[in-house]
Amino acid sequence: MVTKGKGFADVVFLPYAPDLPAMIIELKRNSTAESALEQIHRKQYFDSMSHYRGKLLFVGINYYEKEKTHSCRMETFTLS
Repeated sequence: MVTKGKGFADVVFLPYAPDLPAMIIELKRNSTAESALEQIHRKQYFDSMSHYRGKLLFVGINYYEKEKTHSCRMETFTLS
């Protein structure tokens, strides 16, 4: 896939059903879920999906190794 953004997302899901949102998932380790969302925006991972129309779900997940816990933040975005 040719990307227009600056890099690659960790995971991208494109739904078969038209009423489901596509998802862009960025994973972090020992950081924050918010920084993962910021990276999706900063590197414009959604630019490679210019053919897609509809809602996107941005998902940022962080895993804290020392505590063995995780955090997750999500936000919606609409491509027109």
